Amino acid sequence: MKNLIIRLLANAVALAVAAWLVGGITIEGATRSRQILTLLIVAAIFGVVNAVVKPLVKLVSLPLLILTLGLLTFVINAAMLLLTSWITGKLDVQFHVDGFWSALFGALIISIVGMIINAVLPDKAELR
Repeated sequence: MKNLIIRLLANAVALAVAAWLVGGITIEGATRSRQILTLLIVAAIFGVVNAVVKPLVKLVSLPLLILTLGLLTFVINAAMLLLTSWITGKLDVQFHVDGFWSALFGALIISIVGMIINAVLPDKAELR
């Protein structure tokens, strides 16, 4: 349970950094606490999308992943960010990604921030 909360917070931080650096990614809210709540909701949705949809997409696109030496992963990550934006739009959560290029740069930033956070965080075994 503690690991899930830490991963949720790590995703929220990565999404916040991406929204801060990429002009096409916006997180809206009237107050700072509303924006934080929005970030946590988006991080949860993003985590579910990455856990459920992303493995299926990677399996289907495996030949192209091999052909591009894994570079297609960035496009898949961008697609997952766009899918998260679409889902949050349907749920009336104030998170928007304005297009493919914003999603691609955002996914790149989220991957980098996620790697840094995972390097700093303790292993799963240490959290128990």
